[in-house]
Amino acid sequence: MQEEMTGREILDPDAVVGQEIGQEIDPSHEIESATVQAGRAELEQVKGERDQLLDRLARLQAEFDNARKREAKERADSRDYAVSNAVEPFLGVMDNFQLALKADGTKEQLRAGVELILKQMEDALKGLNVTPVETVGVQFDPRVHEALGSIETKEFPDHQVLEEIRRGYTIRGKLLRPALVRIAVNSGQVSE
Repeated sequence: MQEEMTGREILDPDAVVGQEIGQEIDPSHEIESATVQAGRAELEQVKGERDQLLDRLARLQAEFDNARKREAKERADSRDYAVSNAVEPFLGVMDNFQLALKADGTKEQLRAGVELILKQMEDALKGLNVTPVETVGVQFDPRVHEALGSIETKEFPDHQVLEEIRRGYTIRGKLLRPALVRIAVNSGQVSE
């Protein structure tokens, strides 16, 4: 009498070995058993690939994090370098101001010393490509001048800058700060 199969035999390749010799083996058992083994092998291969991809992902995330930190540090170092290069020329100016405050000289000597310090400051700015905006004697230009007031006059053309109140500056041709000026108002001329 042949026993009824439970289905476990299909999944268990050793079940075929346990059958009595001389019994016929159902060929569908072998095919199903080979299919199961192939499926298990494929599953193991996919698990291995998954593990490799997860490892690669973790490494890439770590590399990205390190690159982000390195870039932030390089940016901070670059900013510090730029600031130090900009500040360094002004340290001498500060030193000279401190010496001027300690000096026991006449009013004229103090004035001459301050003028030398101002020249040193202008040279430091020039070294950073910062140049003053032209003012007195030029036509008012709202792109670089800011009118703080006007002066009625018949001697100068309308809208000519007559007085500089605060100097303006450009850096490489780009406006850093507009010049505060007073301009001429000549009612005898028609403004163009």
